[in-house]
Amino acid sequence: MLYLTKSEFAARNGWSKSYVSKLTKQDRLVLTVDGKVDVKATELLLAESADPSKAAVAARHEENRIDRDVRSQLQPTADTPAVQQPDLAPGSGFNFQRSKAHREYYLAQLAESEFHKTQGNLVDRKSVEDAAYSAGRMVRDLMFGLAPQLAAELAAMTDPWQIEKHLTGAFRRVFEDAIRLNGADLEQAMTQS
Repeated sequence: MLYLTKSEFAARNGWSKSYVSKLTKQDRLVLTVDGKVDVKATELLLAESADPSKAAVAARHEENRIDRDVRSQLQPTADTPAVQQPDLAPGSGFNFQRSKAHREYYLAQLAESEFHKTQGNLVDRKSVEDAAYSAGRMVRDLMFGLAPQLAAELAAMTDPWQIEKHLTGAFRRVFEDAIRLNGADLEQAMTQS
């Protein structure tokens, strides 16, 4: 394990002493009892608590440090990022990057949902369910209402073809009425959301 004083840790990373003091105040340094910095644990903590929106700034500062330090003669390859994220152990506690990505994902989902609502491609589920329930009840009531209307007429008929034709016409009228009424109800339900 590597333990350094705060000054040595600042020099090792190319940071100012005031920045290391700031990290100490933010409880982002893992210190031993004698006040030295546990380098490996601190680097892991800093990686977990780093703000991903600052990655470009960190990369730029890292490039400046590379140019300024002894390593100015080294040229990193194009496929090597300036700042590499260490592999983090799963379940190692709070992870700022994971939390921020989780939040951003759901904000994007919410924004997309709102966009589709304003375009008329999405409607409130409860309104549609209520309209569908009302439509089903209305069709059921219209169909059951046919029996008393048609009973006397059908009793007088003897020709099966005439009975079928009469029933088909009655069913067609019921379904056309249901379509007309349900279309208006469904449109009203969708515009209420």
